[in-house]
Amino acid sequence: MEVSLLKPTERTERIEILDYLRGFALLGIILVNILPLLSVKLPEQGTGDASYQRFLFLFVEGRFYTLFSFLFGVGFFLFISRANAKGKNGYFLFLRRVAALFILGWFHVKFHPGEALTVYAITGLLLLPFYKLKKEHNLALGLILLIALSIMASKLFMVVPLMLLGIAAGQYRLFEGVAGKVKKVVICIALLLIVSITGLIYQYQHAPSYPFGFYNGVDETTYQFLSIGIMIGPLVTALYVGVLILLLQFQIVQKLLSPLKSYGRMALTNYIFQTVFIYVAGYVFNLFESLTYLQSLFVCVTIYSIQIPFSMIWLRFFHFGPLEWIWRVVTYLEVPPLRKRVKGVH
Repeated sequence: MEVSLLKPTERTERIEILDYLRGFALLGIILVNILPLLSVKLPEQGTGDASYQRFLFLFVEGRFYTLFSFLFGVGFFLFISRANAKGKNGYFLFLRRVAALFILGWFHVKFHPGEALTVYAITGLLLLPFYKLKKEHNLALGLILLIALSIMASKLFMVVPLMLLGIAAGQYRLFEGVAGKVKKVVICIALLLIVSITGLIYQYQHAPSYPFGFYNGVDETTYQFLSIGIMIGPLVTALYVGVLILLLQFQIVQKLLSPLKSYGRMALTNYIFQTVFIYVAGYVFNLFESLTYLQSLFVCVTIYSIQIPFSMIWLRFFHFGPLEWIWRVVTYLEVPPLRKRVKGVH
């Protein structure tokens, strides 16, 4: 292995809106992941915990994991395209990249059985031939599969069409030149708002009248409620994405949400360390099977308050997050510069 002449991705080359979206996805993912990891207690009926549980399964569960999967597909396309444009073998590099991701996920899954990295690595490998497929074909196939699997509420297998649609989004350059597409974004948001509200009302009408557990199987009423949530998940996710993209067209919003961009630039590091922090909190404060739903929210907010400032400070001095840098080293078998050069004062 040798020191690389490969430069970090230039700021002008990054599609910064993707960093905001990755950070946004991380905010939601942990809210649901913490529940089984710490075996959060079943809420008592009529309490704030019961209301928060219903909120989670209406507005969070199946929404942010969906976004994270889609964004991995976008990243899949951009990685290979940029590598090929630099005269490298993008396909071969991508194979090493997903192999490294799978190994990391294999260790992670021992502590977090519901983790996504191994699934993304396998799916990325399966979808590699679709990189060369026409964008119209990827879009059509992705939509057909997503609709079919959503109706069947097959959350795990929905990763395939979500990543395929991510590839199609990259091919269509969906996230480039967004400022010139604001009218289209507004129209999409209006349509998605109507459909999403309709879907959420339908799901709410099927909500159990009692708090429910979901770790070890559910009853028929709860199953139907959760299945509807999975079915409408991509629509609600698309609404969230559209609204965030629209808000980011305002300079003041970009500045206010800049911490979210840093959080998303270190998405791999922060995703893994969400699990680490959850377990540390669980063992240090003996939270397993004793934490309530609202208390789990407090733990998540505490983790945000650690990870987001850390990401901002880290990226002031370094080009990549810690795990992102290691991932890059393994992918290229070269050592890119990690620390940013400090310009001397003359």
